[in-house]
Amino acid sequence: MNTTAPPILTKIIATLGPASADVATLCRMIEEGVRVVRINFSHGKLEDFERMLNIAREASDTLGEPVAVLGDLCGPKIRCLGVTGGTLELQPGDTVHFVKQPVDAERDPKTGVVTIGTTFPDIIDDAEPGHRLLINDGAIRMLITDETTGDDARLICSVTVGGTLSPKKGINLPDSDLNAPSLTDWDQECARFALEKGFDYLALSFVRKADDVAELNRLLHNHTSTHPELCERRRTPIIAKIEMPQAIRELDGIIDSADGVMVARGDLGVEMDLAQVPILQKQIIQTAHDHGKPVIVATQMLESMITAAAPTRAEVSDVANAILDGADATMLSGETAVGKFPVPTVHYMAHTARSAERHLASDLLRATKPPKHARATKDRPAALAHGVSVMVKDLHAKCVVMWTTTGGGVRYMSQNRLAVPIVALCEKPEVLRQMALMFGVRPVYALTPSDTRLVLDAADQILLDHGWAERGDPILVARGFPMGVAGTTNTVQVHYVGDVCRI
Repeated sequence: MNTTAPPILTKIIATLGPASADVATLCRMIEEGVRVVRINFSHGKLEDFERMLNIAREASDTLGEPVAVLGDLCGPKIRCLGVTGGTLELQPGDTVHFVKQPVDAERDPKTGVVTIGTTFPDIIDDAEPGHRLLINDGAIRMLITDETTGDDARLICSVTVGGTLSPKKGINLPDSDLNAPSLTDWDQECARFALEKGFDYLALSFVRKADDVAELNRLLHNHTSTHPELCERRRTPIIAKIEMPQAIRELDGIIDSADGVMVARGDLGVEMDLAQVPILQKQIIQTAHDHGKPVIVATQMLESMITAAAPTRAEVSDVANAILDGADATMLSGETAVGKFPVPTVHYMAHTARSAERHLASDLLRATKPPKHARATKDRPAALAHGVSVMVKDLHAKCVVMWTTTGGGVRYMSQNRLAVPIVALCEKPEVLRQMALMFGVRPVYALTPSDTRLVLDAADQILLDHGWAERGDPILVARGFPMGVAGTTNTVQVHYVGDVCRI
């Protein structure tokens, strides 16, 4: 593994799938820059997910590189029930009835009316005339013109944009406040599975309010409390996916309750005006920074590389702009799950990230501020982290080295978005993996020195062994007294690699 390559501060998340779910391919993707692996619970069975988890762990162990595994819960995705004959052509002006009964989609040969059943019949009660109804990510569009109630309750729609309806296509109702549960039965089963198997993060889909995140936290807590063997595990952090209009209205509360957020631009672009998505991306990123929470930008980042060996110029610009906006991580979906070029895709994303980060690191552009909420609390680790960010700039430090027990101090340091890597030293594998998502952090396994006088020796040795610094380079070393005790980060030291150290 080439450890001397320029560090990537922005983390790359890659979705595992048929194109990448083998150890050899994933190792090459990690060498190119992947630090988080996503397993999508929408496709497959629990045994499939466990197999992919094992592949991720084996690849991580093979390379000695901590890699986090993110389980992505499906959420209440509403879909059309099957289509008789495989597909159904809908034309502008067609009348479509959505009914509560579990019927397949079919056209009445006499009246021409199309009747469609759904996986969530309650939309018949929640939606109203005048609301839009979209199918297949908006490829087919309808307007609800009327409704009936009672035993034969249905929504009556007029097709405004036609297309081919195939089985199990998703339904979006951007104007309707739906009463769908935040966690389906399948989500609950997957969440318990992920907790038992030691997934490092869980992503919650279709979040509408802060209580959706709280509900998942309660489920994880309750499952842990009834399984003593899980009580010693670290809490599983939750990433809230922002993809609905309701979530934008409740953004501060959601971000405050979650451990991180994802700008899920796929459904966000369907549910809301597509032209607003770039603005919303900036708004979500800034709000996440204010709260000191990591933010992931996802969906169609290098989409053309599912079939093409190189991305388009627009896609490269999109990735770069997400990083310039302040994304902590960028995510690949179909590009690495089913694409023909999973390894080159990661290479292009990493190359683009390095270029954007060099631009950000210039003195004229790099004026970092600590998160607003951290400044307001006057918390000691937050104040120390902000002080380090100023010292890094003044000293032109090569990196920051931190000894950590739980990753808490490292998280504060990451929130300040330094222009140099944070080398986080820890002896707990689960802590190292969770830090792999944090902006700028390079987690490294290292035993806590028994004597504080050995701290600088150990830091120098690790930096020199990995080729991350040379003798005489200025670095900053942050740690707590006493060493090895959580929540005690209280000291920062200016040090020059190899100075007064016994190597």
